[in-house]
Amino acid sequence: MPDIGGMTWAVTIGVVLALLAVDLVLAVVRPHRVKIREATAWSVFYVLFALGFGVWFTLRYGGDAGTQYFVGYLVEKSLSVDNLFVFVIIMSTFAVPEAHQHKVLTFGIVLALALRAVFIAVGATLLALFSFVFLLFGLLLLYTAVQLFRHRDEDPDVEDNLVVRTARRVLPITDDYDQGKLFTRVEGRKMATPLFVVLLAIGSIDVLFALDSIPAVFGITSEPYVVFAANAFALLGLRALFFLVKGLLDRLVYLSTGLSLILAFIGVKLILHWAHEDVDPRVPEIPILLSLAVILVVLVVVTVASLLKTRRDPSLKARPGSLRAQRTQAPRTDQPDP
Repeated sequence: MPDIGGMTWAVTIGVVLALLAVDLVLAVVRPHRVKIREATAWSVFYVLFALGFGVWFTLRYGGDAGTQYFVGYLVEKSLSVDNLFVFVIIMSTFAVPEAHQHKVLTFGIVLALALRAVFIAVGATLLALFSFVFLLFGLLLLYTAVQLFRHRDEDPDVEDNLVVRTARRVLPITDDYDQGKLFTRVEGRKMATPLFVVLLAIGSIDVLFALDSIPAVFGITSEPYVVFAANAFALLGLRALFFLVKGLLDRLVYLSTGLSLILAFIGVKLILHWAHEDVDPRVPEIPILLSLAVILVVLVVVTVASLLKTRRDPSLKARPGSLRAQRTQAPRTDQPDP
């Protein structure tokens, strides 16, 4: 792949920051309940923007680079749907008023982008210095895939989050959202509102998602710019997508299973790449187009199977999955067939 120049980096970061600024202005200056029409318009805009960027990137840097971007974007977009599940759980757990959900999501996406930028920089540096990091990333993804599959019908325990527990223990927190403020004063005492705790919950969970998604996209491309662009454009549309599909998420009962398969596949791809580079060049590698085909097939099969399953049994409810078993898990009668 040709070198990505500093100007391309600067313009891309500038565009991402400009789009985030628009979202922040809409969220902070005009908090409101986002309706389907508005969510649809923004979702279409962000998808078309990401696709348009991919077309430009392909024309500018070649077909191989463009394919890496589109596959990386697809991986990040599919993994971001699992983010939406967790966002729904957080919103319901903390009873976030609809008028302030826009603000919470926007700040959450800003935190996610900032954290992933750090992870990308660290990951790219480690990969450039130590090729065995491909092996470590591959093993991490395989472990994550196994854990996600084992606990695919569970919800992550937001209240058991270490950051949330610590905040509740050390900070004075009000019961009222006080018009969407992060901090307020009660009888002259400065106190945090539940909105601040919500942002801490989203930010800390974003770290866990970054630990999966960054190695996953590095399994598609080792170019930091492509990793950043795929993450940025997948996350930018997440806020609008939340309001558009949150009523449909419950029907994707096999999504966690599909995501665990995708993570396992990319984990194997990373391990084979490490073995090809460091052990024996005769070890085969998985081509990028085959990766695209496998990911698309898994997503299509998972979506169709989920919709058919919930059509036959509307009582079924999807779960985002968890990386560890919960301390107390209520018995469930609405599990999909294995």
